[in-house]
Amino acid sequence: MSQHARFVIIGAGIHGLSTAWHLARRLRAAGGNGSDVLVLDKTAIGAGASGVACGVVRNNYFQPAMRELMAHSVGVWESDPEAFAYHGVGYIQAAPEVMRADVEQIYAEQQAIGYPSELVVGEQACREYMTAMFSDWKAPGITAVLHEKRGGYANNVASLKGLAAKAEAEGVQIRTGVRVTDLTLKRGRVFAIETDQGDISCEQLIVAVGPWIRDIWSMLEMPDRIPVTGPDGTVHPDRPMWTYWALQEGVLEVDPNTFVDNGGGMPPVLHVDSDQPLYDDTDGSLITDELWGIYYKPDFSFGGVQGGASPVEVRRPAGQVEVDPYGPHSPEFTVGDDFVRMWTSALAHCHGRFEGTRALYRDEPSGGIGAFTPDSFPVFDVVGENAYVIADSNHGYKMIGVGELVAGEVMGERSALLEPFRLSRYETGELHPTSHSPFPWS
Repeated sequence: MSQHARFVIIGAGIHGLSTAWHLARRLRAAGGNGSDVLVLDKTAIGAGASGVACGVVRNNYFQPAMRELMAHSVGVWESDPEAFAYHGVGYIQAAPEVMRADVEQIYAEQQAIGYPSELVVGEQACREYMTAMFSDWKAPGITAVLHEKRGGYANNVASLKGLAAKAEAEGVQIRTGVRVTDLTLKRGRVFAIETDQGDISCEQLIVAVGPWIRDIWSMLEMPDRIPVTGPDGTVHPDRPMWTYWALQEGVLEVDPNTFVDNGGGMPPVLHVDSDQPLYDDTDGSLITDELWGIYYKPDFSFGGVQGGASPVEVRRPAGQVEVDPYGPHSPEFTVGDDFVRMWTSALAHCHGRFEGTRALYRDEPSGGIGAFTPDSFPVFDVVGENAYVIADSNHGYKMIGVGELVAGEVMGERSALLEPFRLSRYETGELHPTSHSPFPWS
């Protein structure tokens, strides 16, 4: 293995591979060499959060900065649908009255940036819109439907392989099975990456490790707790930098051809939030009378309908959370019976075709965990002198375009789209606004 690389990227997930690809393209266009970029991963391409992602691609964010960043990323997905295994079927959010104003604001700001979408408001109008698409639509209490005409979903493993192929075609070196054990720092500068296969010196380090950010953050000698200034100016002096949430996703093993619209076409990805009581589809018992939400889509690569629900916070300090083994291999962080009961009942709440289908839930380990920042939104910034941190706060997979912007930044072109995501916002109080969604990332 090379003992020196101009650019070393840790992590072969969506951000690491996208950054490598775009960085190598820039180097080659400038007369340089894409082989100056080295990607390291301790396991394999897509072995982390990117490889277990549901694959939804959307621009449905209440936060203006997230919306603009996602519009950019959707454009990258659309640039090569075949290579990225991308299906641009669109995205629908259906929401109750308590979220109606939020949805209306999202729509207005999507229009302001030229992002095509359609808004329907009022319970009767929403029911008519949804039943025109799905004759078995049931969900009561929906008063806002936002239909994004762009967006959709991609196959996680296939898209990462496509990204890796693009990066390697530009000369990028991808080395898997290499574990980073520490960093050699001098006066805030990273001089070398220490691995279980020897030290690698570098000029620029890019960290794109998803839920393992806690560990590299510590190697960079950054604090695990920071002061955070709220929007009202109140300073919270001792907030954890990282909080873990367990992801709740699974597959209903029905023929994906049965989940089509009234015309027999592929439907958009669906996201339904509801304030209606949710009852067990099997025994009629109450599951929750609080705001809940699910998302779902047909997916031929998974052989069924795939989706999920709001994540569950891991209620212990980040330093006590075992990230490895990850995903389906974790003895702790895979979905349980509570998720299966909730998600299958919610599907039946929304569509007649899913009534009585719980027995078809695929009984296999699924899920993962994500490392969330203090405000649950990403941090893209330089730490020290030459370490660029991509901490996506579990928004990662859909944000394929971040790699292009980060590549520009490490080459000296500061990105306006990334400005709202600097670490300094916790000091200044310029935090992202929050909506009424039951999801921490909306």
